[in-house]
Amino acid sequence: MVLPQPPDWWNYRSEGEETSWCERKAKKTPHHKTGRALCPQTGSFCFCSSQAPAHCMDSDMESGSSPLTTHVLDTTSGLPAGGLGLHLSQLTGLGQQWTELKKSHTDMDGRCPGLLKPGQLQPGTYKLSFDTEGYWKKRGQESFYPYIEVVFTITNESQKFHVPLLLSPWSYTTYRGS
Repeated sequence: MVLPQPPDWWNYRSEGEETSWCERKAKKTPHHKTGRALCPQTGSFCFCSSQAPAHCMDSDMESGSSPLTTHVLDTTSGLPAGGLGLHLSQLTGLGQQWTELKKSHTDMDGRCPGLLKPGQLQPGTYKLSFDTEGYWKKRGQESFYPYIEVVFTITNESQKFHVPLLLSPWSYTTYRGS
C-alpha cells in the first residue's frame, strides 16, 4: 500500500508544546514515524497531529484510572490492533442476561483504557466481545474467528483488572494481566 506524504501541518505544535502530537506518539508506535496513523474509527491510515480529527485523538477514551482495561496486539504485524470494535457486558438479573455496559474500540495503541469509570466495577461475571471479523476484513484478511468473547469473574472490585488479547486471523491468546 502506497501512502501519500504527510501534509504541512503534520508537525504542527500548539503554543507551548515542545513536540507535536505525532512526534510524541512516534515514541510509542513505530507506524507514526511515517507520519501516518491507523485511525481507530475507520480502520484506515490517516494523518494525525494537534489538528487531527477528534476520532484520531482518542477523544472518547476515559483516563487510565479505569478499574478495567484491555490491550490488543496484532501478532501478524507485531503492532497494536487499533480500531478493533468491542463490547463490554455484565451478566445481570435473575434471568442471567447479558447487559451491555460499553461499546467502544481500541485506540491507535491497541488499548481501550476507559471501559469502566472508577467506582463502576462491581463483583460479577463480565464479557469482553471483540469484533475480529470486522478488524480483519478492513485489512483484506480472512479470519477463522468472527468474534472473540472473553468471559471473566470479578470478586474483588477494589482491584484493577487488565485483559490483554494477542490476535491473529487463526488464533488468539488471553490472560489476566497486571
